[in-house]
Amino acid sequence: METKSAITALAALAQESRLAIFRLLVAVGPEGLAASKIAEELEVPSSSLSFHLKELSHADLIVARQDGRFIIYSANFSAMNDLIGFLTESCCGGNPCGPSASPRSATKKSVPKSAAKSVVKA
Repeated sequence: METKSAITALAALAQESRLAIFRLLVAVGPEGLAASKIAEELEVPSSSLSFHLKELSHADLIVARQDGRFIIYSANFSAMNDLIGFLTESCCGGNPCGPSASPRSATKKSVPKSAAKSVVKA
């Protein structure tokens, strides 16, 4: 993914309603949802929903397909994975890593208060 595409995708997701729409579409999977169901689920007015769907579509984060008289929107999982790859391509200095290597998953060792105070004084 090119930097410009990543910026466009991140900008599209940097808004509460659009992020909620995208997360909902990721959760429902490839089958997607009709705009009316998205609006109902997220309680977003249809007038603003169409604007948000356009922005997500412009960023290539969602795709639309005709299903009878409905337009079904679904997450573009390929673009999502490209964005994740772009954000993590230099993770851990390019060495293979995963969630288990993240600092959050490591158990924190307790540091005695006296040791913590001596480090602060130094």
